[in-house]
Parts: sequence; C-alpha cells; structure tokens
Amino acid sequence: MVSIATWNINSVRLRLPIVERFLKEEAPDVLCLQEIKCQEHQFPAQALADAGYKYQAIHGQKGYHGVATISRIPLKEFSRHDWQANGEARHVGVELLGPGKGMVLENVYVPAGGDEPDREKNAKFGQKLDFLGRMIGWADKIDRPTMIVGDFNIAPLESDVWNHKQLLKVVSHTPVEVDTLEQFKQAHGWVDLGREFIRDPERYFSWWSYRSKDWKVNDRGRRLDHMWASPELAAQAIGHRLREDARDWEKPSDHIPLITEFAL
Repeated sequence: MVSIATWNINSVRLRLPIVERFLKEEAPDVLCLQEIKCQEHQFPAQALADAGYKYQAIHGQKGYHGVATISRIPLKEFSRHDWQANGEARHVGVELLGPGKGMVLENVYVPAGGDEPDREKNAKFGQKLDFLGRMIGWADKIDRPTMIVGDFNIAPLESDVWNHKQLLKVVSHTPVEVDTLEQFKQAHGWVDLGREFIRDPERYFSWWSYRSKDWKVNDRGRRLDHMWASPELAAQAIGHRLREDARDWEKPSDHIPLITEFAL
C-alpha cells in the first residue's frame, strides 16, 4: 500500500509543529505541501528528514506561494511547470522510485484569482483562467499513470460549498471556473478521488476562512483541495479520508490535509 497526502499549509515554517504532528499520526508515504511561503534554502528540510521524510522536492520563492513534496520512499524530481507564466513557484512533479515505482505525482497550487470574477476588471482572475488553460494543454499530452494533487482553488460541485446560490458569483465557485476545471478533467480523463469515496452530495469541505470566528458552528466551508488520478491509477485507490480536526490544531492552516491510499 502507498498513501499520498496533500495539504495547503499556509507557511511551513510557521506551522512546522502541526506538520510534524500530522506525519506522526498519519505517517503517509508522501506529503505534498502548498503555500510553503519560503525559499528552498529556508525550507525545514532537516526537521522533516528527522521525521522520516528525507526524500524531498522543493520549489520555493520568497514570502509567497511555493510547493514541496516530501517522502519516506525514494523519489526524484520530474518536472517544474510555470503554468502562471511569470516564474511563480506553484508546481513541482516527482516520480516515485520505491513502492509505487513509476507513478508520477504532480503537486500544484492554482492561483486564488482575486475578488472580482471578471478578467477585464481583475487581472488575477484572468491569470487563474490562463493558468488552468495551460494545465489543460499539458494534461492532454500525459501518457503515463499520474496523480495531481493540491489546492486547485475551485469548488466544482454544488455540494462542495456551504451555499451554492450565495457563492455563484464568488471566486472559486463561479460557472466559468467550474467549466474550465471540467475541461481540465476531461483533457486527461482524471478521476476525482475525493468524490469517488465521499459521494456527491455528501458534505465535503477542505477550507474554512480565518474570518469565521467559529468555523465549526458556521461551517461555511468549500472543497478547494483535490486529489485526482489517471483512470488506471484511480482503479487502485482503496481509501480516501480527510483530517478535519486539523483545522482546530494550534496555529492551524485554513486548509486541512487529505489522504488517499493505493494498493500498488
């Protein structure tokens, strides 16, 4: 069995204690982190190696964004795509070399897209759609078993948000974003693993705003984090779960970790 986890950690140095807690409690084989918010030389590589995760692929930048994949099993860096087309560190791909050998694991942090869902009024929204457009072109050419995980910053289904009607004009759940993400899905025939195991319309959120004073009572969540796989790889998935309790840990991220297990 191979277990893969993903988590937008919102500053890995600030939240290193809860990363270490998660690794101790869940012991995934691989953890993909987004929004590490540090340069590669600032990444807590030794602390995570001491926790058993000595295989690492880090793509960082100063203060913002950044992704890292850490593993207990051997891997090698496979790719770095600049889907933002401006040099931002938002992707790193690895190939597993131990258990799960040959599997490609892509770790991505899709731009949030700003506040106004109009590319004419908000350049960030246009950048988000263009980012996804480049991902679509890439996905169309994939020729091997691949998994893509991370913060997609889109909640595609009505049941992926706390209130579908209220969020239709809110960035992350607008029809144009949902349609573009569906184009990405179709470009490779991706299987949405989360919704294979937690079936629509069952409640499934991965993010709650810091602005909500009591996130559990209000429960205004959205499913922004995803784990998708090529059909042949998805067929080997045997479990999927999320650690919603992590949203209550000390100095929590606004996202929670997701874990998928494969019988590889």
